[in-house]
Amino acid sequence: MVEIGEQAQDFSIPDQNGNGIRLSGFPGKRVVLSFHPLAWTSICGRQMKALEANWNAFDSLGAVALGISVDSVPCKRAWAESLSIKKTRLLADFWPHGGVAQMYDVFDSIRGYSRRANIVVDEFRRIIFVGEYPAATVPDMQDVLDVLQAQEKSRRAEEQVPEL
Repeated sequence: MVEIGEQAQDFSIPDQNGNGIRLSGFPGKRVVLSFHPLAWTSICGRQMKALEANWNAFDSLGAVALGISVDSVPCKRAWAESLSIKKTRLLADFWPHGGVAQMYDVFDSIRGYSRRANIVVDEFRRIIFVGEYPAATVPDMQDVLDVLQAQEKSRRAEEQVPEL
């Protein structure tokens, strides 16, 4: 698994609408990479609904959340519609199969899909949080929000310190 402090690798894969999404396409933003095994499963659905439910909180903290699995674009589009996902981008890590999950070392090569994980990348493309979760567990987004809030508080404190 990737580690805190590492430089995040850039990637380009489509979202549920077929739009190409690059990690580097969010300058000045922090990005939550929320990996999940497969669409159309209840736990993965709850994980993506948690991203959508926290969309405003992420946005207020200068962050964007991306749900990522090995499913295809048409699958992701239909799933997003069924879950009423309107704001959160669900990315199709379909081809090369699990390429982004492999890049971030969360791909389960025996099962052919990503493990459940949240990875937070800061605005300088450094990894600032890594959380892997049991397959049968919905990740607690509060862990991610806590990291984003702490970093935001630290950034604001630095802006307050006068230069000598």
